[in-house]
Amino acid sequence: MSAAADHRALTTLVLGGARSGKSAYAERLVEGHEGALVYLATAEPGDAEMTERIAGHKARRGGRWRTVEEPLALTEALGAAVQPGSAVLVDCLTIWLSNLLLAGRDVEMEMAQLVAVLGELSNPVVLVSNEVGLGIVPENALARAFRDHAGRLNQMVAQAADQVVLVAAGLPMILKPARELEMSA
Repeated sequence: MSAAADHRALTTLVLGGARSGKSAYAERLVEGHEGALVYLATAEPGDAEMTERIAGHKARRGGRWRTVEEPLALTEALGAAVQPGSAVLVDCLTIWLSNLLLAGRDVEMEMAQLVAVLGELSNPVVLVSNEVGLGIVPENALARAFRDHAGRLNQMVAQAADQVVLVAAGLPMILKPARELEMSA
């Protein structure tokens, strides 16, 4: 969406389950942008399996992307990552949420700050998040708190986003259509 068409650029939330294809879909959306591409990663390589996942994501993206790794200060990192002419992909909100919970941060305040920043951005931003509320009720309190916060976070970001897409089995389904799907600035 051009700046002339709207004061804000397109913000898209891409939801899906584990291994649904949501990250690859989000990457394709952002790759359509003509300017610089920024991948804002929230995961930390805490073990060998996660290190391998992160390496796979980086290899798939290729050299056009600049990667910024930020497990906790997402709002600040997002504001700093947005440069004139750039598009940003945040992957993923639920890992960020998990990081916040484990660090003992004020999750509700952090979520509200993120949504406020989304309303101020003037560049295309795509945010990836897991849809975790379709499964069974978790057995322990921390897992239930995570699921509940994730549901609220997804609702808040979906409300603020211009477009929302659910990816299942690699297939995108538009939940909230944007007025214009163009990612070019």
